[in-house]
Amino acid sequence: MEQFIEIIKAIIYGIVEGITEWLPISSTGHLILVESLMPFRPLENGIGVSEEFFGMFDVVIQLGAILAVVVLFWGQIWPFALTRREREQTGETGIMSYFKKDIWILWFKILVSCVPAAVIGILFDDVFDELFYNPTSVAIALIVFGVAFIVVESWNKGRRPRIRRFTNIPPIYLRIVSIPGRGAVSRYILLRQRVKK
Repeated sequence: MEQFIEIIKAIIYGIVEGITEWLPISSTGHLILVESLMPFRPLENGIGVSEEFFGMFDVVIQLGAILAVVVLFWGQIWPFALTRREREQTGETGIMSYFKKDIWILWFKILVSCVPAAVIGILFDDVFDELFYNPTSVAIALIVFGVAFIVVESWNKGRRPRIRRFTNIPPIYLRIVSIPGRGAVSRYILLRQRVKK
């Protein structure tokens, strides 16, 4: 019976992740809140989960949603022009016509912007875990950035975006070190007035 309860918890975690990943809210923040309300039982006598397993579970549960986004937007992020029509749209000739320059620039910006985030994340991982990966920090971040979300939406109502193509966004806006509770919301706020929907 106890093992069945742990399976039910895993299903609830999956439902929360599946719903929150598609909304402009923090899926990681919500998973932290769910974990504080109904944590998995620590591994004991073959029942429950180890800390290492939960760390892996936390990554894998989000991987499905990320892969779904990749599949959904595959045509927009694939950097190669394979059909004749796509090659004509690149404006290039010869072998260069097989490469979508704007998509390659986008991928370059993403990779460049990940370097500082990776370095800072590796150096200060324990500090970030202690400061931000707890229910209090997440709740505060959800409230603050939820209010900011409403303010930005109200302020931008009827305004024209400044950037019309996603590939023109500076790298700093493409990769922001996410504090749980503000990740998706803050990225949305930063991009809202810059990208045409």
